[in-house]
Amino acid sequence: MCRTLFLAKMNTSLRLFSSELTCPASESMQYTNSSLRVSCFIKKGGGVRVSNRNGRNAKAVVCCQLMHSHKEEESNERKRKLQEPVLVPVKKADFVRTLLIDNYDSYTYNVYQELSIINGVPPVVIQNDDWTWEELCHYLYEENAFDNIVISPGPGSPACPEDIGICLQLLLKCWDIPILGVCLGHQALGYVHGAQIVHASEPIHGRLSEVEHNGCQLFHDIPSGKNYGFKVVRYHSLVIDSESLPEELIPIAWTSSTSTLPFIGSKDFGKFNTHEVQPDQSIFIDPFLAKVGSGSSNQFDYGKTRSARVLMGIKHSTRPHYGVQFHPESVATCYGSQIFKNFREITDDYWLRFRSSFKETHAHSNACMQISSANRLYREVCRSISAENNAVDQLKKIVHADRHLEYNKAEMKHLEMFNMVNTPHATTGSKCLKLKWRKFGHLAGQVGGAKSIFCGLFGHEAENTFWLDSSSTEKGRARFSFMGGKGGSLWKHLMFRLSHQSDGSSKGGGYLSTEDCQGSAETIFLEEGFLDFLNKELQSYHYDKNECEGLPFDFHGGYVGYIGYDLKVECGVKSNRHKSKTPDACFFFADNLVAIDHKNDDVYILAIHEESSSITQWLDDTQEKLLSLNGSVRVALEIQNSHPLTFYSCKAGLAAEKSREQYIEDVKKCLNYIKDGESYELCLTTQIRKPIEELNSLGLYLHLRERNPAPYAAWLNFSKENLSICCSSPERFLQLDRKNILEAKPIKGTIARGATKEEDELLKLKLQFSEKDQAENLMIVDLLRNDLGRVCDPGSVHVPRLMDVESYATVHTMVSTIRGKKRSDVSAINCVKAAFPGGSMTGAPKLRSMELLDSIESCSRGIYSGCIGFFSYNQRFDLNIVIRTVIIHEGEASIGAGGAIVALSNPEDEYEEMVLKFCLELICQRNSFFLS
Repeated sequence: MCRTLFLAKMNTSLRLFSSELTCPASESMQYTNSSLRVSCFIKKGGGVRVSNRNGRNAKAVVCCQLMHSHKEEESNERKRKLQEPVLVPVKKADFVRTLLIDNYDSYTYNVYQELSIINGVPPVVIQNDDWTWEELCHYLYEENAFDNIVISPGPGSPACPEDIGICLQLLLKCWDIPILGVCLGHQALGYVHGAQIVHASEPIHGRLSEVEHNGCQLFHDIPSGKNYGFKVVRYHSLVIDSESLPEELIPIAWTSSTSTLPFIGSKDFGKFNTHEVQPDQSIFIDPFLAKVGSGSSNQFDYGKTRSARVLMGIKHSTRPHYGVQFHPESVATCYGSQIFKNFREITDDYWLRFRSSFKETHAHSNACMQISSANRLYREVCRSISAENNAVDQLKKIVHADRHLEYNKAEMKHLEMFNMVNTPHATTGSKCLKLKWRKFGHLAGQVGGAKSIFCGLFGHEAENTFWLDSSSTEKGRARFSFMGGKGGSLWKHLMFRLSHQSDGSSKGGGYLSTEDCQGSAETIFLEEGFLDFLNKELQSYHYDKNECEGLPFDFHGGYVGYIGYDLKVECGVKSNRHKSKTPDACFFFADNLVAIDHKNDDVYILAIHEESSSITQWLDDTQEKLLSLNGSVRVALEIQNSHPLTFYSCKAGLAAEKSREQYIEDVKKCLNYIKDGESYELCLTTQIRKPIEELNSLGLYLHLRERNPAPYAAWLNFSKENLSICCSSPERFLQLDRKNILEAKPIKGTIARGATKEEDELLKLKLQFSEKDQAENLMIVDLLRNDLGRVCDPGSVHVPRLMDVESYATVHTMVSTIRGKKRSDVSAINCVKAAFPGGSMTGAPKLRSMELLDSIESCSRGIYSGCIGFFSYNQRFDLNIVIRTVIIHEGEASIGAGGAIVALSNPEDEYEEMVLKFCLELICQRNSFFLS
């Protein structure tokens, strides 16, 4: 079974004794929770350091209770009994229990997914300020709940207490527990022992370097040196100054080259974390592009940069403490899994040696996984993870403690922190829904397609209508479209506004206004916010799965609408700095809808009703209208060509939110934050606006979908709010399908199409092989892997498509696909909360980046950067990212655009890219009000 801190029963309490061990002497070892004070960025020679540090080694007798300081508590008699160790037969553990400390990073759950498989059980995740030092010691040394500790990456500096939290104390005082620090955790290991933290010669984010190492156990079975295939992903602006390393810290790895490398174009791409790709899949790179990249790298600008060799790994000379500057958990790091496997081996070996040092008289003590007090945390984690999880099944077999053990309230307070996602709410008022549907084979083409169907059924008034429009189905990017209007007895309209956004104090509470099909309206205050309300609503619906058999799509009725960007306050952000002019969320409950299968050209009509009702009137009426649409194609043309599109009655011209100079200055602010390690990537946005008096919004949308068809396009009209949304988005935010597979398809990297076929192909290749665009995309892929990793079964998150280039009417884009299997105990809404807003619109780390962007951008993004789509009553959903969208609200039209700012960004180029995106949108509206 598992070995861990060896216990001896003394005076009715669990206590661990140690013989004399050599460890670095440091005044810091006497710090208490109240006395630990580290000043931020104490400058010396351009770097930062900890004062009062020295590198002297001394013998210290240490009591591993460590509740306030290391004290000499052992009596001479006790020490005499430990002088003659007797080897105890032991074996390696079946699993290893890790405490994973999250430094508010967006890659922590990638580490979580790795460790869940390698360790045999999922780690327990806490944020760096969740526990006091006393609480941490309680779980480490009294509950003996963990075998090792991993300290995550994170924004900021180890010199700033707010950035690093409890990690400095842990590295100082827990000398007897294996610890691995990643990136910020690596820097903290150096900093806490006196090394200086300085700015790197240049920030490196989402870019690769080759690494060589000294062959220590952490790099067992990993090649070393230039051209040997050990390529790693780096996300950092600060580094440990190798010249300042104290003698107790040993350098174990460093960059082997002065150049960074692109991901695509590497002949070793097949070695990148192959476990991320399912067995029957591989990372896709077009064979022609791979050939060009491997043999002709000089034809393209890879953005290679020169810098001094950088320290990439350290270890402590006497403690089982290690640090790596790079990110082994990244999808593009070679041998990343092997590093975590090696750390498990280090942990196994450490505890084997530790136990072997005790006399036979202590051999009766149980390994802590065999006693109930050491298993309470993992038994709680076991409750919060799907029973289908193999790692948890293994844990259940090993843990023999009483399943009905009652925890006292104090323990439960701490155990609640381990729930990654709230348990789905129980609801009191359940609703039993019945579904009726009809199919019309090969009808769509016969009646003029999706545009003709929408305009014929809903387009004359177009009020309170929706159209989730897969207007681009090329290469199987999308298959189904859904449309509808004001429906039957279950139809209702919901509008939500956050409260007190302007003062930055709101954390999600707000006012929900609803109106039913009869026109009855009410407004209520939702203390827990809109997403909590929607979660409870979806949980309340019951239905017969047999009624859905034969339907090839997952939306059978339910909520259709949008979630605005500012609802980020319900997903972890502390506050909003700006107030949105538009509602923060608007939805219809659609009980009647039309679906189109573009692949088979079929049309479906669906109606849901409560169990006591059996109304089929809408189905009959809609069937009759559908079958009579043959001669009604002209309706769509009339709407599309109606006179308001030329719009000379606009009250004023186009107004940009930021001038060229202001936007360039904002880019420079972002670059400074990146240089200081506050963010890896910041997705900066702005908007243009134009006042209007009158507009045929649906006609505008029909122009948009014709000139720039997109797989996740949408039309929404909320007449009560005087709000219309014309969306031509090519990007999927998140989908949950009937097989419980979550999928995200972030876009990062855009370039305009060429005027000729040859120019177009060259521009496509330029995008494919751009190191800057690859870095942008990789950072967001790793972020989305993290977001899915919070709610998916361990080991299920993978990347079947990495950095594909997709071509649309006006642009080429770089797109990746991330998938994972949803945990059975997680609700649909909580999947969205784990990932919203979409990482491609925020940057990484997400929380810190959103806070910084709020301080830079001058107004709320509103609907832009949020998501549009459906939540079916069967708990399936599909949502896009709101980009390439015209918002028409209360006499004003607006478009948002922006770009990802990374270390390689040039401020002037970023401004030109933002303008390009605006221009492409405006070109799609040629002859419309924007260019009148």
